[in-house]
Amino acid sequence: MASHRKPRPGGTTGAGLRTPALATAALTSMAVFSQTAEAATRTDHTKPSLEEVEKKVDDLYRQAESATEKYDAAKERAGKQRGRVDALRDEVARRTARLNKAREEMGSFAAAQYRTGAAAPDTATFLLADDPQDYFDQSQLMNRLTSREKSAVDDYIGEQSATVKKRREAAESLQSLTDSQHDLQTAKATVQKKLASARQLLSQLTAQEKARLAAIEREQQQEAARRAAELAKQQAARQQAGSSSSSSSAGPGSGSGSTGSGSAGSTASGSYDTKAGKAIAFARAQIGKPYVWGATGPDSYDCSGLTQAAWKAAGVTLPRTTYDQVDAGTTVSLADARPGDLIFFYGDISHVGVYIGNGMMIHAPKPGAYVREESIYYGGESIIHSVVRPG
Repeated sequence: MASHRKPRPGGTTGAGLRTPALATAALTSMAVFSQTAEAATRTDHTKPSLEEVEKKVDDLYRQAESATEKYDAAKERAGKQRGRVDALRDEVARRTARLNKAREEMGSFAAAQYRTGAAAPDTATFLLADDPQDYFDQSQLMNRLTSREKSAVDDYIGEQSATVKKRREAAESLQSLTDSQHDLQTAKATVQKKLASARQLLSQLTAQEKARLAAIEREQQQEAARRAAELAKQQAARQQAGSSSSSSSAGPGSGSGSTGSGSAGSTASGSYDTKAGKAIAFARAQIGKPYVWGATGPDSYDCSGLTQAAWKAAGVTLPRTTYDQVDAGTTVSLADARPGDLIFFYGDISHVGVYIGNGMMIHAPKPGAYVREESIYYGGESIIHSVVRPG
């Protein structure tokens, strides 16, 4: 039979503890466990947090450098367009003066016609017409003009047409200049924002974290140097193999045509090496100068400003930005890189350095840093975009 006992008041358990007390104990245990787990999570997260800060700072610097290249492009574009606007304004002023002179001459013979009772109304209407050419074609004015007056009409129509065209071109160029200046300000603001964010992140690190961050960077530099040494060995082996092959082909039995071709190739190679030597010497002389976004020397540089100035010292004109410099030469493989070649980095081609051999380059690294020699593997092999031989 079923029991008809009433449940005990208070809801006690077989152990004699009340349910609320049990629940409180359980909740307390869960809270302690949660706090312990959270503390453990924070402790385990200390190291990745610092690495994340390092990555975030590097990303911000790279984004700032990318914005710098956009700034350089907009600045160059604005400079060209400003020159074009000024030239067009001068041309419009000259043509307006000639148009006024032609209008005065037209007005003089219109007044003469008025005094003699000739076709003054037609001439006056012609001068005030929105489209003088159309009015001229549809009227009989031509039949009443002398040869001098016909010449004045032709001059007036020609000058008006040319002046209108130049005014339109000036307006379009002015709009393009305005757009470029807007792009310039946008890129400038982006650079400043990224740099401010990087500085803020670094300022929040403790002395201990900064020391550890420096240790991580040293480890990365050591790995980059190791990779550079490997590349240097590979290139030396390839060069030695190439020299042996050339010596073999130049031995007895090789034709004069082959010798001539080799001579031409040697001349071309020697010419490039001479120019590359001058570019490298210039770049090396800039070591220690600060990276400043948009700078082209002589006291500071950004990355493409340095490579442009270095090759200019060798007599070779390069475009201003990395986006254009990457197309200013012949693309070669990394294994075939020679001193003087340009090494480009990242998918957006936002960084460049001058290769000096043995897996090393001279470059203006990033905002807050200085021109220096560094392994081309400073950020790992994956960031190397391409190698270009200027000329």
